[in-house]
Amino acid sequence: MKNILTLILWGAFVFSCWAQEKPYKVVAEPGDGIYSILRKQGLDPVQHYQKFVELNEVNLKDGSFLHVGREYYIPYASESFKNLGIRVLLASNEEEPIFEKGLQKLSKKSDALKDVVYYLITENESNAQNSFTNEVERNLAKTLLENGAHVFILEQKGFTYTSAKDKGLELMGAYVGAINKRYLKNIGKYQRLLILRANGQIRRRMDVSVYHHEKSEEGERLAQNLRQVFQKHSVENRSYKSLEAIFEDAKMLYLAKNVLPAVSLLDIDGTSSESKAKGIELISNKKTLAQWLANGILKDYADLEIEE
Repeated sequence: MKNILTLILWGAFVFSCWAQEKPYKVVAEPGDGIYSILRKQGLDPVQHYQKFVELNEVNLKDGSFLHVGREYYIPYASESFKNLGIRVLLASNEEEPIFEKGLQKLSKKSDALKDVVYYLITENESNAQNSFTNEVERNLAKTLLENGAHVFILEQKGFTYTSAKDKGLELMGAYVGAINKRYLKNIGKYQRLLILRANGQIRRRMDVSVYHHEKSEEGERLAQNLRQVFQKHSVENRSYKSLEAIFEDAKMLYLAKNVLPAVSLLDIDGTSSESKAKGIELISNKKTLAQWLANGILKDYADLEIEE
């Protein structure tokens, strides 16, 4: 009986691996060739060219040309954008590609972040703020993926609470469970959690502050690298004598103490004549903010490699 159960479990494991590693289809667009369609998926066209031809031999013109509008199989590869960019749905604990319908807009730039795993969370109070930070999050995920990183976006939409009293901590607990599970699967890699939070109406300018847990050297170093990049692009000559900020609210402290990767929080305040300047003032641009975040992340990872 024990042997039968073992065979059943092994068969389930093999089937599960096969299901996860089977090829998937994409539609060829005008201008696509084998090299370009593979690059759009984040794959090395030299490495995967032959496999692509084998999978799609009957659908190729003259042995190597694609037909616009037809579907083609893409070989399974762990380094593809579809497998490296994952949205985690807290409500169902399921995963889906971040850029399922926008892979053609991605282009492999480098492998500078090949051993990097990033977890991204947005925390906002209004739809307008969600629109801003969600766009920053997507732009950042795109840049990280194009440089070889593994990116998880944690999505709380549809998450239901069992208690109305401790909603904040319950949500943080769900984040902890989802992130730690994936952290253990990527043990040994550089792993970080970045939270994006917007407060107030985001107008032409904004104040940004970067928080970390006071007992986390890794989180503090990342926060410092991000601040340095932001200061370089600041629109005001403020006196930035002390910009260090640590977690104080119960939710963030709970998350920082229980989640395995180091945590940093980017707090974005919409500036106005009534607001008090408490961070680094920047122009409110979603794409440039995402690029500055990516620059800080690249610097932090490069600094770590130099130290080691």
